[in-house]
Amino acid sequence: MRARLSDIAQQADVSEATVSRVLNDRPGVAPETRQAVLTALDVLGYERPARLRKRSAGLVGLVTPELENPIFPAFAQVIESTLAQSGFTPVLCTQTPGGVTEDEYVEMLLDRQVSGIVFVSGLHADTAANHDRYRSLISRPLPVVMINGYVPGIAAPFVSCDDREATELAVAHLVALGHRRIGLITGPDRFVPVQRRVAGYRAAMQRHTGLAEAELAELAELTLFGVEGGEAAASRLLDRGVTGIVSGSDLMALGAIRAARQRGLSVPGDLSVVGYDDSPLMAFTDPPLTTMRQPVAAMAVAAVRALVDEINGHAAPHSEYLFRPELVVRGSTAVARSAASTAGATGEPGTAGTGPGKRQRPAPPALPVPA
Repeated sequence: MRARLSDIAQQADVSEATVSRVLNDRPGVAPETRQAVLTALDVLGYERPARLRKRSAGLVGLVTPELENPIFPAFAQVIESTLAQSGFTPVLCTQTPGGVTEDEYVEMLLDRQVSGIVFVSGLHADTAANHDRYRSLISRPLPVVMINGYVPGIAAPFVSCDDREATELAVAHLVALGHRRIGLITGPDRFVPVQRRVAGYRAAMQRHTGLAEAELAELAELTLFGVEGGEAAASRLLDRGVTGIVSGSDLMALGAIRAARQRGLSVPGDLSVVGYDDSPLMAFTDPPLTTMRQPVAAMAVAAVRALVDEINGHAAPHSEYLFRPELVVRGSTAVARSAASTAGATGEPGTAGTGPGKRQRPAPPALPVPA
């Protein structure tokens, strides 16, 4: 031990007595001197004593469900950048099917003594999950913030896009284009965002079309998130005669477009499709996708600011912050054929909702929808 003290003292350029005081966590050592000794420990490969392994002020966990959907890398990029600007280093934890679970990632993050965790579309969005896991974290105490999902009674800030309003706006857009048989495809109904989208769809359809509840139930398809789920659900809705589809994600919308093309139908000529997220590259698909844009940057910055406030002891309000979506009209929606025929018979031009000026602009280079 004497030799080790000497090595550490020499590396840190302090006395052995100072090293001893730091290792025993005793007062009377300047902060910069204490840090020099701890750095010397790390450089020489010595393990820090347990009493000196305090929670890092610089690490923040970021738990996302996966990175295949482009919206999650978009969230991660803004969150990581905003954390870095606040002096924190993010630790990205990405889940994959059959891989590390959210709870296992949390245990790893706790071992690294993170200062807080941001959950994006995690188990807090799943009504079938046990949410005591979050209460346990908060009671440690460990600051947490949750994005897109809400659990009543959890003392933490929640940040969400207004899913109900997003679906209502999408339905209203298609109704304005003359569509009446409008279908909804989205994920399993145990998820909070899905429940809100379904509620918004039913409210908007009853308000704009007057369809009965039983008929609306046949036009709503709950399936797996992703291109494959969207394709299968859209195929069933096409059998029921829909002319417009509102999707729970951009990837599901691309699946709906693929289902239409496999039947020889054109988009938007025979079927109008609205996505959700406005994830990167959606402006460059074929056709460019009309979608409901999540304000990713604003949501991510708000989540980080709330977490940093919690870490610094300035408790953020423990409630849900709802951010308004934005309808982005592109080339995957157009006037319904029946409405266009009626307009032609009366001598009135059919419009596609975006205005002649926008329709006449050169389209960006198109990326093919997955085959």
